[in-house]
Amino acid sequence: MFGWLKKDPAKKLEKKYLALMEEAMMIQRGGDIKAYSAKVAEAEEVMQEMERLKDSQEKK
Repeated sequence: MFGWLKKDPAKKLEKKYLALMEEAMMIQRGGDIKAYSAKVAEAEEVMQEMERLKDSQEKK
Protein backbone atom coordinates (compact mmCIF):
# COMPACT_ATOMS: atom_id res chain seq x y z
CA MET A 1 0.00 0.00 0.00
CA PHE A 2 2.74 2.45 0.94
CA GLY A 3 5.45 0.86 -1.19
CA TRP A 4 6.19 4.16 -2.88
CA LEU A 5 7.37 5.55 0.48
CA LYS A 6 10.12 2.96 0.82
CA LYS A 7 13.65 3.96 -0.09
CA ASP A 8 15.16 1.98 -2.94
CA PRO A 9 18.17 0.09 -1.53
CA ALA A 10 19.71 -0.14 -5.01
CA LYS A 11 19.83 3.65 -5.29
CA LYS A 12 21.47 3.89 -1.89
CA LEU A 13 24.14 1.37 -2.92
CA GLU A 14 24.70 3.14 -6.23
CA LYS A 15 25.19 6.43 -4.44
CA LYS A 16 27.70 4.79 -2.09
CA TYR A 17 29.54 3.21 -5.03
CA LEU A 18 29.83 6.53 -6.85
CA ALA A 19 31.09 8.26 -3.71
CA LEU A 20 33.73 5.58 -3.19
CA MET A 21 34.91 5.83 -6.78
CA GLU A 22 35.16 9.60 -6.51
CA GLU A 23 37.19 9.23 -3.31
CA ALA A 24 39.43 6.73 -5.10
CA MET A 25 39.98 9.18 -7.94
CA MET A 26 41.06 11.90 -5.50
CA ILE A 27 43.40 9.49 -3.72
CA GLN A 28 44.91 8.45 -7.06
CA ARG A 29 45.50 12.08 -7.99
CA GLY A 30 47.36 12.45 -4.70
CA GLY A 31 49.68 9.63 -5.73
CA ASP A 32 48.82 7.05 -3.04
CA ILE A 33 48.33 3.98 -5.22
CA LYS A 34 47.94 1.52 -2.32
CA ALA A 35 45.12 3.53 -0.78
CA TYR A 36 43.59 3.94 -4.25
CA SER A 37 43.52 0.21 -4.85
CA ALA A 38 42.01 -0.41 -1.40
CA LYS A 39 39.25 2.14 -2.09
CA VAL A 40 38.51 0.62 -5.50
CA ALA A 41 38.29 -2.83 -3.90
CA GLU A 42 35.79 -1.45 -1.40
CA ALA A 43 33.77 0.04 -4.26
CA GLU A 44 33.82 -3.29 -6.10
CA GLU A 45 32.35 -5.00 -3.02
CA VAL A 46 29.49 -2.51 -3.10
CA MET A 47 29.03 -3.21 -6.83
CA GLN A 48 28.79 -6.95 -6.13
CA GLU A 49 26.21 -6.27 -3.43
CA MET A 50 24.21 -4.22 -5.94
CA GLU A 51 24.31 -7.11 -8.42
CA ARG A 52 23.14 -9.58 -5.76
CA LEU A 53 20.28 -7.27 -4.84
CA LYS A 54 19.33 -6.91 -8.51
CA ASP A 55 19.39 -10.68 -9.00
CA SER A 56 17.22 -11.28 -5.94
CA GLN A 57 14.69 -8.68 -7.13
CA GLU A 58 14.51 -10.30 -10.58
CA LYS A 59 13.69 -13.68 -9.03
CA LYS A 60 10.61 -12.29 -7.28
